[in-house]
Amino acid sequence: MARYFDVHPQNPQPRSIGQVVDLVRSGGLIAYPTDSCFALGCSLGNRDGLERIRQIRKLDDRHHFTLVCAEFAQLGQFVQISNSVFRAVKASTPGSYTFILPATKEVPKQLLHPKKKTVGVRIPDHATTQALLAELGEPLLSSTLLLPGHDEPMTHGWEIKEELENQVDAVIDSGDCGTEPTTVVDLSGDEPEIVRHGAGDPSRFE
Repeated sequence: MARYFDVHPQNPQPRSIGQVVDLVRSGGLIAYPTDSCFALGCSLGNRDGLERIRQIRKLDDRHHFTLVCAEFAQLGQFVQISNSVFRAVKASTPGSYTFILPATKEVPKQLLHPKKKTVGVRIPDHATTQALLAELGEPLLSSTLLLPGHDEPMTHGWEIKEELENQVDAVIDSGDCGTEPTTVVDLSGDEPEIVRHGAGDPSRFE
């Protein structure tokens, strides 16, 4: 049964954040708010959590999972960033973008696109997400909480708890965070490719 945490949107309670992070560290899967809709998240090396996300969302092995990072400085550990990409990503973070980039050896193989060896990364502009990441001390392995057969991501924490009661370990609710997922930009090739138009302004990459 999923635990439900109702946290303040600007000043999330440290005790609640600490309890959620303890669940993540012990192998739990959480549903949490970001600056562009709810996401599913678990620790980086959590293979069981990864499979649970795949099952909940009915994903195939070509899906790009995302490493949700606290700050720009953290990206270099997990993805390869050229000088031109460095400037574009730095100017767009934190914000509602996911960037697909070549992964470093720090990223578990099961997270990589099987052919491209790429992974998604993002730095959200959301107080609750940032509090979670600060307490955890490493990125969250994440995927947008968009269920099969749904046109839009779920937006209310209590609805998510009812829907995924037996499939996640915790739901964090800090109010409505919108239905529009991130803008996804593939920066692994010679030219930027917008894979998905979403909450982030795509014009700087077009």
